[in-house]
Amino acid sequence: MKESDVLRCQIHEWYPRFRRVSLRTKIHVLPQSFVEYLLEDGGLFLPSSSEAMPVRTKVTCPELQSEDYEHWDEEDDDDQKPEVPAFPELEYEVKKSIEELGGAIFPKLNWTAPKDTTWIATSGSLRCNNFSEISLLLKASDSVTHDLQHAFDSCEDQTRSRPDVVVLALRKWFDLRPELEFRAFVFGGLLVGICQREVTGFYPSLAEKLQEYEELIFDFFLDEIREQFQAKDYTFDCYVTKDARVKLVDFNTWKGSTLPLLFTWDELEENFEKLRAIGLSSSLETTSFPAYADNYTFRLRLSDLGLESSGRECRGNGSTPNGGDNRTVSSTGDGELPVSDVDYRVEFRIVTSEGLVQPGLRIGTGIPIDFIDKGNWEEIIRKEEADEEARRDGSRPAGD
Repeated sequence: MKESDVLRCQIHEWYPRFRRVSLRTKIHVLPQSFVEYLLEDGGLFLPSSSEAMPVRTKVTCPELQSEDYEHWDEEDDDDQKPEVPAFPELEYEVKKSIEELGGAIFPKLNWTAPKDTTWIATSGSLRCNNFSEISLLLKASDSVTHDLQHAFDSCEDQTRSRPDVVVLALRKWFDLRPELEFRAFVFGGLLVGICQREVTGFYPSLAEKLQEYEELIFDFFLDEIREQFQAKDYTFDCYVTKDARVKLVDFNTWKGSTLPLLFTWDELEENFEKLRAIGLSSSLETTSFPAYADNYTFRLRLSDLGLESSGRECRGNGSTPNGGDNRTVSSTGDGELPVSDVDYRVEFRIVTSEGLVQPGLRIGTGIPIDFIDKGNWEEIIRKEEADEEARRDGSRPAGD
């Protein structure tokens, strides 16, 4: 991964180009004083006008107090109190943006939303209604610290440790259904995998609409993403609305701090090699196909390419699994097909039962960032899977 890949995934870099198909967003460049406040290691002090926490009410009972009575929070007046920060200009601009976005937003910096601090929010989510609630989530977040200090640590050509510009993106709040959030993986310019974004839950409705969602996301990639996002290796998160539209949520790097979720990076790269083996490329030039493809744009099934996780062998033909023909006439007639006319099936993984939910994957949103820097996600996940399998094997009766 190169620095240019990381920089390209900053929200203020990609959002203007994808505004039409993304969530409505207001972007503010943060002053250096606010960035320093977020990085300051001196306790969780909120801006002076904070509305994020309830105001403590002082209750007194004069008739029960002695002459030398002193309220407990007045006893330390002689101690040095920390200087409470104030950012009136930024707060004013943020307030205006929140009003324009309907009164509720969720915040993120250049790359990351502070999902690891939802436990501290009064709403239990990233929903914020004012500047102080935003400050609370950002100030307590290890993910934010990663954005500000470690975003380039995985780059092979690293020349910097911090972004040149730090932005606060305020995104219009929607009550999104977690089963309709997906992560798509693009390698070498080809869509090589899709999976559900929330992998700690089992959603029966997903299996019923898997093919529909696959086609919607595939078409969205071809129509809106492929030629507009100037990178070959990346991931993007998206959401399928109830009226069957796809909304872009975010772009992420290939590897680095991005989680492969229900895949491994090796599996996704193997999928790419299998697509390349049949002649697919990300180029808009024509690509040679076998003779039976003449005059046709055909749908390459997942099982035809040997891409299924079950390891089914490649059929080597253009038929559907049930033997039916799934080809449509194309305008080309010499065995050369534009890649945009080839509708191949993408490996789409979901959690298929309650028993396959892996609670260990929750560490992806709540683990301290210092552990992320030292750990290898795939190794951690494989170890948890092996431990769980060993526990299940040990609990089975002999002969099972």
